[in-house]
Amino acid sequence: MFEIDALRLLDVVARTGSFTAAADELNYTQSAVSRRIASLEREAGGPLFERLARGVRPTPAGTLLHRHAREVLERLDRARAELAAVHHGSGGRLRVGAFATANAVLVPEALRRFKEARPEVELTLVEGVSARLMERLQEGSLDLAVVSDYPSGLSRSGEAGLTLLFTDELLLALPRDHRLAHQEVVDLGDLRDENWIEGAPPGHATMLAESCMRVGFAPKVGIRIGEWTGKLGYVAAGLGVALVPAMAARAVRGDLALRSLGEQAPRRRVYAALPHTTPLPAAERLLGLLQRGEDGGGDGAPANEGGRAGGARRASGRETM
Repeated sequence: MFEIDALRLLDVVARTGSFTAAADELNYTQSAVSRRIASLEREAGGPLFERLARGVRPTPAGTLLHRHAREVLERLDRARAELAAVHHGSGGRLRVGAFATANAVLVPEALRRFKEARPEVELTLVEGVSARLMERLQEGSLDLAVVSDYPSGLSRSGEAGLTLLFTDELLLALPRDHRLAHQEVVDLGDLRDENWIEGAPPGHATMLAESCMRVGFAPKVGIRIGEWTGKLGYVAAGLGVALVPAMAARAVRGDLALRSLGEQAPRRRVYAALPHTTPLPAAERLLGLLQRGEDGGGDGAPANEGGRAGGARRASGRETM
């Protein structure tokens, strides 16, 4: 059984790359650091650090144990913060992660309502791709994550539970003077000669490519832009058309028209993810707000100047991944 102090020492040595620097930071003697690392290596069954001419670096075993040590230390820090909140009557903290388009309307609205009800809770938010957010949730550095299965699904894991919030339709973004902008619903087949603005690298499967193939053509992708806000700048300049998540429709610039592709439209699922291991009450409260809140530009949301059709479809129920 590894002692917490030994894991903390391992963390500092791995971070500083030096027994001497670790001794200075922790107020140990260098010989004490050497003895404790040697003892930890005996427990671990082999060397954890490679001794260099200047400093040390983790061996593969040291890198592995350091990763687990960080998880343990972060969980302990979180426990101390939550206990302090209980004993001193403060609200604690809530760490939230979300993918980019969820931060357009869905998450800000839910966090605004949460803050109104629980102003004493310290909120932090990080943005990232869904796969990385799920990793951070499982590592214990997030308390709740808003994720989606776009573009390539979510891997199954026993470390987190998913609550399906809604299904989000991807809308077609056009310049307002586009030949198809007057139509309420656009047939995807009428776009076979358009230049598409897409984010995925060449050769990657995308919802756009799959949807176009179902109606008999491959989309011509001339410009590749990762962020949807950047894509819209190119659409407004008349350089192509793009897909926009309905949940972000209210944040779309007014010189564009958003149109539904009807039954041919790609759709993605949006989830709230919580750890299986006793979610924080604050995280469960935010989950309730996400479930009850507006679906980020779905049915009933105000149209932009160009108008729009379609939207996010609500769904409910807890799923496990």
